Amino acid sequence: MEIKKILFPTDFTEGALAALPHAVDLAKSYKAKLFLLHVIYDMSMSTGLNIPHVSFDALYDEMEKGARKELENFGGELRDGLNDVECSVVRGVPYEEILKFAEEKGVDLIVMGTQGRSGLDRVIFGSTAEKVVRNSDRPVLTVKNQKGK
Repeated sequence: MEIKKILFPTDFTEGALAALPHAVDLAKSYKAKLFLLHVIYDMSMSTGLNIPHVSFDALYDEMEKGARKELENFGGELRDGLNDVECSVVRGVPYEEILKFAEEKGVDLIVMGTQGRSGLDRVIFGSTAEKVVRNSDRPVLTVKNQKGK
């Protein structure tokens, strides 16, 4: 298997931070480009409310600025030695945008953390990682956060 491009989607949680070393190690081993992606959930897609777009646009602009800054610094010390890293922030439904990004960039592997939700929490919030695994046409490596166990 040839791996030239690796996608690491992140929500900046401990679960994502636990998966980052795996993505970095794989990128170094394969001399692959590493894409760091954060998806800002588009609330207008789920609310069904007719709220003026100006308020949403201002909110999203601020969220994107903050996310971009966080993404540039996310796991910075772990990324030492990587030369080919691209950071992107997009807006939409996370699993859909992750799959779309992977397709558009021709990603060979997706590496992502899981939160390990269960019960009612999982029913309400679902699992982005699970949806990516189920719908991806490329390999997905999921890493469960082992902290606290």
